[in-house]
Amino acid sequence: MKSAQPLRGGTPPENCTPADTMVAAAAATAFIDGLPITLASQEEVMAEIDRAIAARELGKYISITNTESTYHGHRIASHGEFIRRANFSLCDGVGVIVAGWAWGYRIARFNGPILQLKCSQEGLAKGWRHFFYGGKDGVAEEMAKRLKDRFPGLIVCGLHAPPFREMSVVEKAAIIEEINRAKPDIVWVGLGLIKQERWIAENLGRVQAPWMVGVGAAFDYHAGAVPWAPAALRALGLEWLFRLIVQPKLRAKRYWWSAIYVFQSFFKGLLTGQFLRKERPGRDSSSLTGRK
Repeated sequence: MKSAQPLRGGTPPENCTPADTMVAAAAATAFIDGLPITLASQEEVMAEIDRAIAARELGKYISITNTESTYHGHRIASHGEFIRRANFSLCDGVGVIVAGWAWGYRIARFNGPILQLKCSQEGLAKGWRHFFYGGKDGVAEEMAKRLKDRFPGLIVCGLHAPPFREMSVVEKAAIIEEINRAKPDIVWVGLGLIKQERWIAENLGRVQAPWMVGVGAAFDYHAGAVPWAPAALRALGLEWLFRLIVQPKLRAKRYWWSAIYVFQSFFKGLLTGQFLRKERPGRDSSSLTGRK
């Protein structure tokens, strides 16, 4: 089983689109049934986040990609394109890891809540500016308070909880103006899967920030609104079970979609012999610049 695929100067899978190849140029990438998952280490991802912020390169984004996201990525063209064009498509969930095995990859998890904590910590000395967009009333404020308590000196340059209704063109423009006035380095978007990715895609080129990341439930976890699975369960890959117990009605349908994706991708990988690939190329980390 290989840890990475030759990308820079290598040959992507036959079913890759031009957008797949564009993502492949960013970092070593696994293609599971046509959708990319970044194989770069956490250190490499953080280094590229830092580099882009320092250079004030605008318009980059990260897809936090779990099995529900990939399920929709195969059925909603715009969502699949969002994943393919992301500067990083980070693995969120044991289901993606399981599917990766069948396609010949060892994939490490790097989910939204953890990424947000790492950026909060590592950006302290560099003065990274964070904007929180999303969450129910009071959630972003509580998350900001708790993160500031945990990381003294954290710069939260703004936050906004949008209404749960369709907004007018004027309201949408006012929000973008508010975000841009705050001059964030990272805009964390917590609108829930599909909605947050759609918002990021719609506002690329309008939001003047180096990075945007849709992190969904991270807002609730870091605000204490919803219990986060204990670290021991997360390490065992059982966070999904904890979430199902805590939020059975919310998670049941979503996990059904996830199960469909895992079974389809897993058996497709086995039946097509993807897991039998013997090449073991090293990771190409010489270019992590991603989509221009």
